[in-house]
Amino acid sequence: MVPFLKTYASGLKDSASFGLDTYSDNNDVQVYSPTFELMKTVSKNWLVGVKLRVDAIAAASIRFGYSPKVGNSINAQATASKKSTFQDMRYAPTFFVTYDDGENAATVGGYYSTELDYVGKALFASYTKQLNQGNTVLGIGLSQSADKWSPNNGRVLPRDNRDERKVDLSVNQLISTTLSLQFVYSYMNSQGFLSSPYINNITENYPSTRTGHAFAVKGLKFIDDDNSMNFSYRYYTDDWGIKSHTFGTEWLHDVNNNLMIGLRGRYYTQTAANFTKPIASYTATDTYKASEYRMSAFNSYDIGIPITYKPSEYSPYKFSFSVDYYRTSDNAFIENWFGNKHIQAVYTTFRVDYDF
Repeated sequence: MVPFLKTYASGLKDSASFGLDTYSDNNDVQVYSPTFELMKTVSKNWLVGVKLRVDAIAAASIRFGYSPKVGNSINAQATASKKSTFQDMRYAPTFFVTYDDGENAATVGGYYSTELDYVGKALFASYTKQLNQGNTVLGIGLSQSADKWSPNNGRVLPRDNRDERKVDLSVNQLISTTLSLQFVYSYMNSQGFLSSPYINNITENYPSTRTGHAFAVKGLKFIDDDNSMNFSYRYYTDDWGIKSHTFGTEWLHDVNNNLMIGLRGRYYTQTAANFTKPIASYTATDTYKASEYRMSAFNSYDIGIPITYKPSEYSPYKFSFSVDYYRTSDNAFIENWFGNKHIQAVYTTFRVDYDF
């Protein structure tokens, strides 16, 4: 079950999946996110797909106004308030079309999400080209979003839009039969109202534009017939002065032909934005103000266990489950928002895949 180290596997197929992601932290924030995905081939080279995600978030918009993309569940606490009931629901369908002829693959699609005080819309496209008998793959991905705020606290914003553009360039290279590497450069540009419209001691206000650059390397190492390793490093920098480093590693082990288990870890560290100050030191003359901890300097780590089970080699079903523990360093901004000095959370994923 250890994946064969070919950079990309071509071939479209009919499939469906159902999943459930959960998040719970020490600030009484809870998130439940059922997901559904259906992909259907319409010819040898064409496939259409639809995904639907529903996020039930503990009063996220009531206090903060911007709900997390729970697909990356460790962001859930950043925007949810300390409540015991679910007072915000987000519905997020995605539609896409894929073409794949074995050497060229292209996908175009659209995304829409709606919740109590925020509407998100995005278009995306990607293209990959296989070279060198599939051992080298060049890729490009583009996305453009056009989101809109509708604060439920009556605050009149200087602008209600939040537009984001992203470009990804990648190179995948099969180094040997036991090692594959991927290099990725990402460009990100955001414009509009980029802070929260809600107030917690101070009225947040960020610059109206933000440009970031990220450089990442990812690798897959085949150790033996039963073991493999994934590893990654990402460096990020932007014109707000934030610089971050992310290190990740994952070990996967085949217990038998049906069961695979693993152990993974991730460490993250970042500097503060150049306009961030201790909360008590802001004055009326400060143009920009931040009280959200992701604008401050902090560290975090998470450790997790992924499990994959397939009843038999020819079974159309595959079951995946993972559980992760996440914790941040002590942080005055976190304490200001939640009353706790740090965030610690447990998040899980469960998924059933079915190939027609």
